[in-house]
Amino acid sequence: MALTSRPGGDGVGSRLLARRSLDSLVAEPADGEAQLKRAVGATQLTALGIGGTIGTGIFVVIGEGTSLAGPAVVLSFVLAAVACMFSALSYAELASSIPVSGSAYTYSYATLGELVAWIIGWDLILEYGVSVAGIAVGWGGNLNAFLDNAFGWELPDAIAKSPEDGGIFNLPAVFIVLAITLVLVLGVRESARVNLVMVGIKLAILVFFIIIAFANFSSGNLTPFAPEGRDGVVSAAAVIFFAFIGFDAISTGSEEARNPKKDLPIAILASLAICTIFYVLVSLGAVGLASTEQLSGSDAPLAAALDEGAGITWAAALLSFGALVAITSVCLVILFGQTRIFYAMCRDGLLPPRLARISPRFGTPARLTVILGFLVALLAALVPLSEIVKLVNIGTLFAFILVNAGVIVLKYARPDFPRSYRVPLNPLLPLIGIAFAIYLMADLPGETWLRFLIWLVFGLVIYGAYGYRNSRLRREPENVA
Repeated sequence: MALTSRPGGDGVGSRLLARRSLDSLVAEPADGEAQLKRAVGATQLTALGIGGTIGTGIFVVIGEGTSLAGPAVVLSFVLAAVACMFSALSYAELASSIPVSGSAYTYSYATLGELVAWIIGWDLILEYGVSVAGIAVGWGGNLNAFLDNAFGWELPDAIAKSPEDGGIFNLPAVFIVLAITLVLVLGVRESARVNLVMVGIKLAILVFFIIIAFANFSSGNLTPFAPEGRDGVVSAAAVIFFAFIGFDAISTGSEEARNPKKDLPIAILASLAICTIFYVLVSLGAVGLASTEQLSGSDAPLAAALDEGAGITWAAALLSFGALVAITSVCLVILFGQTRIFYAMCRDGLLPPRLARISPRFGTPARLTVILGFLVALLAALVPLSEIVKLVNIGTLFAFILVNAGVIVLKYARPDFPRSYRVPLNPLLPLIGIAFAIYLMADLPGETWLRFLIWLVFGLVIYGAYGYRNSRLRREPENVA
């Protein structure tokens, strides 16, 4: 059964809902200027998922989650993981079926139409860009914590904080963004190797924390277990959902996987499973090691738990170093994802195509990477880390809804299209994934929704002024499904 959009449709509505042909997507031009290098395997892709997931969420946001749910924050991690699991299944099917850069943007283009694809692409630019900027600001804070714990010295506020926080600009945040930009320009293989080393370091530090925490576990800290009841657990899950963002970034590198049909589903599901196991063990160890007040009152809750709960003062420096490594790898993976989504939108003509030219020397969209790196560095230098977690969460949950919807549409629109992996019990499981995403989105505050809608309206103006008229589907109607 063919998709229903008609290339010959003259109405604006049919053009807005025009879909990219699956065959044209999978067979993107392979000329030297347009082709990314297929250079990473399943292990490196899984490490990218872990690298993009384990970071600020477990090292920092667990404290905020504990303030909302108490020791029941463990259940909040489980709830967030279950919400992600259904969407991960959908990502796995679409990533293996359409192994092209762009993640949810590309999948929406093939299943739900150009307008929806633009909306989700614009949403992902916000999610990834703001996320990297916010994480870079957190990196600067953790750098100062590490310097203080290890050497008793900190960077002055003037060059370590944004103007709103009492400084002039955040130099550490700018440094880490530009350093990661350089690594990404050099090549995906080099980026994956750097990330693999960092993933090994931060998992080793988390194993150290788990061992110490369970050796000093106090069941008295678990009472009362859920002081705010179900509402507290759900509210915490909506916030610490930030801790699971990153596994979806694997799909943005589909075009650079050596064997995408096999490796992408393995990497997406394996990285989510590994991160969930670590999160549950770390959160359980943390609430058994320290009180809710100790965890929620600290900017470095895991270090505080070891210091105040186990009396291991030197561990604060070790955990601060682990947080630095973890946050660095998250920045690398998320900025990588943003460049690939932007690249796909440029290649489709919705944004200026000249930005997406591939460097013949490095095999990466070097120009685009540098531009985005400087913009994110500017944002990180001047903007404080406030409300970023919630804004990123709503963008990700919105993407999850459309990815799950895309799997359902593809099941009935192209049942004959070859898939190396299929979501079981489709459409039931994707519908459950949509329900979980809506459930968590509903718990986010009204101002977060308002900011999100303002961003989407701004994006629609750009689409109307440039993207609609310059889309490849206007120039190449043969590629319309």
